[in-house]
Amino acid sequence: MPAYVAVHGGAGVHSRKHEKEIKKALRDACTNALSAVRLTPTMTTGLAMVETAICALEDDPCLNAGYGSNLTLNGTVECDAAIMSGSSKDFGSIGAVAGVKNPIRLASLVLEHSRRPDRLGRLPPLTLASEGARAFAASHPDRVTLVTPESLITPGAQGNWKKWKERLDAPSPAVGEVTRTNGIKHVQDTVGAVVCADDGLAAGVSRYGILYFLVVGSYRISSGGILLKYPGRVGEAAVYGAGCWAEQKSTKIGMACSVSGAGEHVVRAMLARRTSEALVAAAAEGADVDPHEILRHALVEDFWKPANERGEPDPWAGVLLLITEENEEGGVSARLWCAFTSPSMAIAYASLECPKPKALILRRPEANSATAASSKEPQVFITALSL
Repeated sequence: MPAYVAVHGGAGVHSRKHEKEIKKALRDACTNALSAVRLTPTMTTGLAMVETAICALEDDPCLNAGYGSNLTLNGTVECDAAIMSGSSKDFGSIGAVAGVKNPIRLASLVLEHSRRPDRLGRLPPLTLASEGARAFAASHPDRVTLVTPESLITPGAQGNWKKWKERLDAPSPAVGEVTRTNGIKHVQDTVGAVVCADDGLAAGVSRYGILYFLVVGSYRISSGGILLKYPGRVGEAAVYGAGCWAEQKSTKIGMACSVSGAGEHVVRAMLARRTSEALVAAAAEGADVDPHEILRHALVEDFWKPANERGEPDPWAGVLLLITEENEEGGVSARLWCAFTSPSMAIAYASLECPKPKALILRRPEANSATAASSKEPQVFITALSL
């Protein structure tokens, strides 16, 4: 089976000013992933590719997913990450961990640990969080690099935290003075990868702190968003079925899915798992699988409408979905799908057959983006790419 890799830099707003740097970071991640085939004897090829790709994304400062990430309410950096194998359904994740250089490596370690039988018959954990996860990382210095939490904070992140913390702590304006401004800011810090290799499909996602807010009046923050995440918050990147999913029911169809977006709404929707299982169910029924409709339903019916009903006027999420199918010659063909409700989503993809990565920043039509926040109807962008 040929090897494919696709990565994303999050669903949100991607500045045209930094488009060149973002695309380069995504292309480099694809190149690194392809070089990771049979990287380590303890990991299957697909998992090694996912880990390597996301490590590259975490290390690049332009993606705001590692060094230079947004800070928590207390001014610290915490991270979530997860990885999953489609062939075995093995999963590992970590949540709210500080001082880990590459959280995806720690999530991979949790996955590997879950495969080993326990001498006392205990069920191994799928997820480790906070100090417990850091202690687990410290016991495996050959695999995970620990750093001082302060080393992940940049002057820019510190300045941004100070500005918004002051606004958060300032007295709220009178109710009559609160009016929504024209600006919506969303600094996306979720990165992810989906791969297909000779051992099946795999997916992963990594997220550091989140800064997600609507500017309202002079100081107020909308109730639908999160500004300066609470220390200890575990987001969708660490939750089983929410941030990533991989499934290989048969040789006829398989998929790997990585999700980015407003964490709590993504968790409630179990967006990654629902999307993948809808594809599996459609294939099992013997009907023609329609990924476009499945993605539309997942983003609109499972995610956007429930979030909107909870008071979020313009909920954002993005899905990167890699689908493999058996072709008429008995081989495997792959197609990449990208769907999002945010103004833009950054992706890149490559394969062993076409190793030069292609990077794109997909953008919703400007007319749709301009009216999305005030519209009662979801604005969804969906596209497919042949690999």
